[in-house]
Amino acid sequence: MMRALLLLCLIPVSAWAQKVPVEDFFKDPEFTSVTLSPTGEYITVAVPQADRTVLTAFRIADMKLIGKWDYGKQYHAERVRWVNDKRFFTYVSRKLGRYDFRVGTPDVHASDVDGKRRIMIPNGGTYQLVDLLENDPDNILVQRSVDSAYLFKLNVNDGKVRTVATAPVRFGSFLVDHEQKLRYVIGREENNESVTLRRDGDKWSEIHRAAMGDSQHMPLGFDATNRLVYTVVSEKGEPAGLYAIAADTEQRELLSTNANVEANGYLASSDGRELLGVTYADGYPVTDFINRDHPETKTYAGLINAFPDGAVRFDGISKDGRYVLLRVYSDVDPGSYYLFDRKTSQAKFLLAAMEWIKPAQMSPMKPFSFTARDGTRVHGYITVPAGSSGKNLPLVLHPHGGPHGPRDNWGFNPDVQFLASRGYAVLQVNFRGSGGYGNAFERKGYRNWGMSMIDDMTDAVQWAVQEGVADPGRICTYGASYGGYAALQSIVREPERYKCAIGYVGVYSLPLMFRDGDIPQTDSGRNYLRRILPESVVEQQAQSAAFNVDRIRVPVMLVHGERDERVPMSQYRALKSALVSAGRPPEVEILAPKEGHGFQELENNVRLYNALEAFLDKHIGSKSANAAN
Repeated sequence: MMRALLLLCLIPVSAWAQKVPVEDFFKDPEFTSVTLSPTGEYITVAVPQADRTVLTAFRIADMKLIGKWDYGKQYHAERVRWVNDKRFFTYVSRKLGRYDFRVGTPDVHASDVDGKRRIMIPNGGTYQLVDLLENDPDNILVQRSVDSAYLFKLNVNDGKVRTVATAPVRFGSFLVDHEQKLRYVIGREENNESVTLRRDGDKWSEIHRAAMGDSQHMPLGFDATNRLVYTVVSEKGEPAGLYAIAADTEQRELLSTNANVEANGYLASSDGRELLGVTYADGYPVTDFINRDHPETKTYAGLINAFPDGAVRFDGISKDGRYVLLRVYSDVDPGSYYLFDRKTSQAKFLLAAMEWIKPAQMSPMKPFSFTARDGTRVHGYITVPAGSSGKNLPLVLHPHGGPHGPRDNWGFNPDVQFLASRGYAVLQVNFRGSGGYGNAFERKGYRNWGMSMIDDMTDAVQWAVQEGVADPGRICTYGASYGGYAALQSIVREPERYKCAIGYVGVYSLPLMFRDGDIPQTDSGRNYLRRILPESVVEQQAQSAAFNVDRIRVPVMLVHGERDERVPMSQYRALKSALVSAGRPPEVEILAPKEGHGFQELENNVRLYNALEAFLDKHIGSKSANAAN
């Protein structure tokens, strides 16, 4: 952030008028994640390279490269977990597109930090880490679900496992205390019900069960005495609060809550025995410190205060508490990593994600909220082009993907900043169904993909018009995945509101979701679809753009990757065929034979966003008929 402030002072006023190249927004960042070794001596850095993400390791003292791991085409180093002072596991996923979730189960590779003793853990992706067993550097506790949940001890050197315990739930996450005593399992059944079981002697006792999207009771960890269990609790689907619950009496003490959102992270002490703070994304990122007297809390609070114009995310602390890894970022800055030494009170710059981005040329992203037509409070973000008056602007409604679970957050977004750099105000809405606002809010979106969820977006657009930000005659909508669905469904629901729509790897036929793609290939996926989508085929068709092209009266741009497994080409073909039959074929089409769920190759992204820019400019930009109004 200090570098960003210096740039702000050095860039001349004329720089505001410079057009940032498309490539600057969509070329691979220098890294996607950084992890700190337990001793604070090393970092691993995940480096994206178009069709893969390689992993590198550096010695922090001199930033010397000491190891590199390339797992091959379409394989991405997704995350790293250190299992002792010198050895780590890398979770490697196959991905076929920018917006894709991992395809299949990730591979897990083990290696020493210097690259020696590399092995692949057999069935590694089916295991989840439970406890590092600090006094036993050769072993860790992991869990795996087959027909029920299993707890294993896994040798980090050869990958061999032995069973420790089982639990009668389909997909389970075990919780042990600081003495490695088994205390809870949090599970999910095939029908997506959540279940929490407590270990009582040699038996399991059910203490909570709820349907997907209902209440929560999720133990996270224990205090230093093992007598209090930190637990996330929501009684009726409201944003969950964090409680300290006495393990013997069940007496509760509320530690932290937020009226609007659920926690999106927790800060623990370096020894893992105390919970220090809870982070929330309530508009801007905020941290609620619940243990203010702990010396590490004072360090965290001081570092947050040291960067008042940005946000600080803490990504690791050495086990002796000396070194803190932090990422500093903002809406106009993709972020940089620093290592703070608590002994010297000095922060060392490590690396920047996209150092070619000049924050002074980017546009501010501000949170807002409004009351939807049925009284529901909805939150979102508005980005107004830097240097503009902020009034009577062409507007792009940009719904996020998912839709259940994901949400938009404050921070640097390449799509948003690209659109703002071209003169468009950008509206992002955390419509009902979005994650992070409590299960009840998310549940309101079930079976309403094309109804009340779209109404929230429409009401947000109306808010932008009433605030004077948006020119009501120059509004388009653009989104990817579910966002692509929402873009096309918006012009079905509101045929007079928008001047154009852009669907990128979007869903356009809900009935096809039960047949095509990777979601219906599993029982849990099929149960998920039955839970969230309209029950009857008639309702599904009513909420699908491919069955309602008679209401589409504005130009459409369609973008799709021909190797998309999440949203296959059948979705694109269904909408295109219907539009052609109606005499209104897509005005612009961008297809990429070798791309999946979102384009990865820079050349394809440049082609896409140049076409997108021209399409918007024609219909609501400087070349549009209404540009002078």
